[in-house]
Amino acid sequence: MLQIDLWKRISIWFLVAVGLLLALPNAFYTRVETHNDAVAAIEAGAEAPSLDEKAALWPDWLPSSLVNLGLDLRGGAHLLAEVKVQDVYETRIESMWPEIRDLLREERDRVGPIRLQGVQDGVLRVGLVEKPDEIEYAASLVRGLARPVTSLTGVNASDIEVATDGANILVTLSEAEKRATDERTLRQALEIVRRRIDEVGTREPTIQRQGSDRILIQVPGIGSAAELKEIIGTTAQLTFQPVVGRTTNPDERAGPGNEVVPSLDEEGVYYILETAPVVSGEELVDAQPDFDQNGRPAVAFRFNPTGARKFGDYTGENIGNPFAIVLDNEVISAPVIQAHIAGGSGIITGRFTVEESTQLAVLLRAGALPAGLEFLEERTIGPELGADSIEAGKIACIAAFALVLVFMFAAYGLFGLFANIALIINVGLIFGLLSVIGATLTLPGIAGIVLTIGMAVDANVLIFERIREEMRTARGPARAIELGYERALSSIADANITTFITAMILFVMGSGPVRGFSITLGLGIITSVFTAIYVTRLLVVMWFERKRPKTVLQGRTLRLVPGQTSFDFFRRWKIWLGISGVLIVVAIGSFLMQGLNYGIDFRGGTTIRTESAQAVDIGTYRDAIQPLGLGDISITEVFDPTFGPDKNVTMIRVQAQDEQEAVSADIIARIESELQKAIPDVAFTSVESVGPKVSGELIQTAAIAVILAIGAVLIYIWLRFEWQFAVGAVVALVHDVALTIGIFSELQIQFDLAIIAALLTIVGYSLNDTVVVFDRVRENLRKYKKITLSEVLNISINETLSRTTMTSVTTLLALVALYFLGGDVIRGFVFAMIWGVIVGTYSSVFVASTMLLWLGVKRDWSKTNASAGTQFGDIDA
Repeated sequence: MLQIDLWKRISIWFLVAVGLLLALPNAFYTRVETHNDAVAAIEAGAEAPSLDEKAALWPDWLPSSLVNLGLDLRGGAHLLAEVKVQDVYETRIESMWPEIRDLLREERDRVGPIRLQGVQDGVLRVGLVEKPDEIEYAASLVRGLARPVTSLTGVNASDIEVATDGANILVTLSEAEKRATDERTLRQALEIVRRRIDEVGTREPTIQRQGSDRILIQVPGIGSAAELKEIIGTTAQLTFQPVVGRTTNPDERAGPGNEVVPSLDEEGVYYILETAPVVSGEELVDAQPDFDQNGRPAVAFRFNPTGARKFGDYTGENIGNPFAIVLDNEVISAPVIQAHIAGGSGIITGRFTVEESTQLAVLLRAGALPAGLEFLEERTIGPELGADSIEAGKIACIAAFALVLVFMFAAYGLFGLFANIALIINVGLIFGLLSVIGATLTLPGIAGIVLTIGMAVDANVLIFERIREEMRTARGPARAIELGYERALSSIADANITTFITAMILFVMGSGPVRGFSITLGLGIITSVFTAIYVTRLLVVMWFERKRPKTVLQGRTLRLVPGQTSFDFFRRWKIWLGISGVLIVVAIGSFLMQGLNYGIDFRGGTTIRTESAQAVDIGTYRDAIQPLGLGDISITEVFDPTFGPDKNVTMIRVQAQDEQEAVSADIIARIESELQKAIPDVAFTSVESVGPKVSGELIQTAAIAVILAIGAVLIYIWLRFEWQFAVGAVVALVHDVALTIGIFSELQIQFDLAIIAALLTIVGYSLNDTVVVFDRVRENLRKYKKITLSEVLNISINETLSRTTMTSVTTLLALVALYFLGGDVIRGFVFAMIWGVIVGTYSSVFVASTMLLWLGVKRDWSKTNASAGTQFGDIDA
């Protein structure tokens, strides 16, 4: 019977209501964002609107979680920093020398005098000067300084390893301690970067670990990546070190355990300092801008109890001796200790401005970075470009939405209206889920939503086309609707699971916008299946209970394919394989001869996007930059139908200047300066830099992602069908990926990280089509036991041809709207999607099925019938 229990109806509408309620704040984005800022200000104790004013912005009893806007929509700065964990090993092993020295001095009568031979490559060398025969005894004493490693992976391991080499003791960190140090260093760096950015008061920063030694930092609303680097890039390593002497010769020998450090204020003056500090900035608990007794800017500081005790003991024992305050390997000042300083507080003086003392206080208060940062990737997105992207995304989404809604109503009438209601709910649920998890929406994310709009109708199309088929058996509309939902379930599940697999691989292997796209795509798959199977079905059941129609889906509606077709797709199957083979050979030839036009993600270097009211003269741009001698520079004008006559955009690509480093900030500033001289009104809307190290890794990761996606799909289809089906599907996938790469090579369209996301989505989309056809083939193989395989394939493709065409057209409608209205920033991405839909539809009919015909299928009828959808459970609602 076509019925849904009351509790199921209530549950469905409850989930829909909750999802739409969670999405509601995004419809009032600015108001809710202002309300959230006011709440945060009140919690921080700062001045903020009154409670009544805050409530007027947005009621407290309503949800207030928003979808975060990515940098490409809001503008801001993006950095990918690598923590130099190797530096920490050197510092850590150097700090052990005073302890080793004091220990061996107590045994001087037996081991004799000792000498520090130096620290090199993480190895501390201590030599016995007069009694080398006692080296083993001395080494055993040093081993007594070992401490247990404080980590779960270092259980029962010591933090140092002690060996001997002749008359020398060699001390190194153990592998377990290095791993624990790496983990501590990265956690500390993450926390300190977060503190420094929070001190500046930015909104919704993204600071997260990426891999074993990298930190991803995205801060919306900040001026540039250079400004962000100034906030977080300074190590701010503060130490208080004993002064051994002064010199004007930077190459003077400092002696074992000492170092030569330049003075910040006194030009040409260097201090010889003991390497091991008495107190470090790690023991600071507060630092504030202040003024000294002469009214000059200074920084007041305060130590924790441990630091205060060390500081007090040292100053009490060294009255009359100079004491250096060192910041990032420069002596800020070296005052003479006049008296015992108790209480653990003091003041740092120097030639500071008020701004510099304030900035130094911020850095010291946030804490010292435990190691230096190497910036592998930098991106600056101007707010103007972000605003344009938001506007283009809105227009594209509305246009795509409208086209799909009109098309569905024209194709399925009242049932199309039900599907449209479910589609609107589907988009609301996506935004609700994105808001709950605090996801960041980027331009590829908007493309993911538009793609979801196009693909969300696929499940409904499958169901509606199946209902039409069941109506031909004259079983009555109630039974036809029931069987339509039941028998379409297997195809819906298989098709969406394969697409979801690619979304998961994108999430695991991707980063930044690609990961955002995968989240949107994955959530869209979940919500579209829910709305198609449950929401649309509930709407149909409620309507059917009231109207009790004699027939359904049989009226005059838009049909792209006749109701029943009998095309012979395999009469010339060798021709189809031949055409595909020729196209693949051409694609491979183009790739080998001219390669791909790799974007900044894969090539490394810097891309600067400019905007000017003047018409673009490539020669003027080139003449301005050429004297800088920067090597390979590409300057192209960006054409877009949405640009007005006063909006002239160029993309300038500068190759990386070194195999290990990206283009420096100084070079970027020189390029911008020279361009402003030549074109006075030029504006720089975005700057992106990617180091060669990252670009090489991205190529490798992208290739692995595509291979993993294809491999995962091969295994899934093999398990769900037979090996011949899996091979046919994978051949079709390779065909689609090869032709897509081929057309990008032939047309020299920029190939960047977003295109990899498009390739993997093409894999999912092509599979969607192929699996639907294969699912019907499997069903018909059991239904028609005596006809040939080619006839079964023809019947199956003809039966699913209407669905294949309808799904492809709805997806293309959404993508075409995005291509023409979504702006030039994602045009390459959308082009790949459009091409992928076309070749994916072709390959599912002519390549995958032809491969299946060529390989043959073992028709084993001893197996139970698992094609009716029951293997996923009968879902009655």
